Amino acid sequence: MNLYGLIGMPLAQSFSKKYFTEKFEKEGIEHAAYELFPLEGIDLLKGLLSRHPDLKGLNVTIPYKEEVLPFLHSLDADAAEIGAVNCIKINDGRLKGFNTDAPAFETSLMPLLESHHKKALILGTGGAAKAVLHILNKLGIEYAFVSRQPGADFVYEDLNEATLAAYPLIINATPLGSFPKVDTAPAIPYEYLTARNYLYDLVYNPAMTLFLQKGAAKGALIKNGYEMLVGQAELSWEIWNDAANQ
Repeated sequence: MNLYGLIGMPLAQSFSKKYFTEKFEKEGIEHAAYELFPLEGIDLLKGLLSRHPDLKGLNVTIPYKEEVLPFLHSLDADAAEIGAVNCIKINDGRLKGFNTDAPAFETSLMPLLESHHKKALILGTGGAAKAVLHILNKLGIEYAFVSRQPGADFVYEDLNEATLAAYPLIINATPLGSFPKVDTAPAIPYEYLTARNYLYDLVYNPAMTLFLQKGAAKGALIKNGYEMLVGQAELSWEIWNDAANQ
């Protein structure tokens, strides 16, 4: 049996097990299983690997996309540049890290991207935000980080009508608004949004977060993270089954 799985905490609402289990059934992929492995701390990864020697690959989610790096033997070039990993390939006990969030984000972002979306606000500064940053750099889109803590380019209290006009692309890379806390949203001044804004939410559950609802109410373009999630899962599967990625 080839075993794959997801590490993070919490994992109760994870999309991955259902997605891969259905994929294996639909595509007739035999002798494969995907399980959830909630870890109270990333230091428990070694024990997990010892208990499951049939593990061939892992996905990584909050809060370990950066914390997992010291446990890896090597990194793909893009993952090394990004500084965060959401996919691990395991081969003969060696762990290689990849970032499939970044290309999946790019693919899902592009269809609604317009010529005036030349500057972006990235809400959050964690591992997911690093993948977003990587793609904005690739696309030549200027960016500024927004955080609740001083040290980012902006704190939320700094944002005003002029800021949202100057940075029409707004990307939520925080878990705010995700199930079950669906009544939460990043504290941007939604009253100043217009049809020139594009709100992209990496959250996928619920499909219409409060962040996106508030954007839609002002006529902004909106996109949730489901397409990105599917994309990163499929890219992970390709990596785990590509003999060239050792």
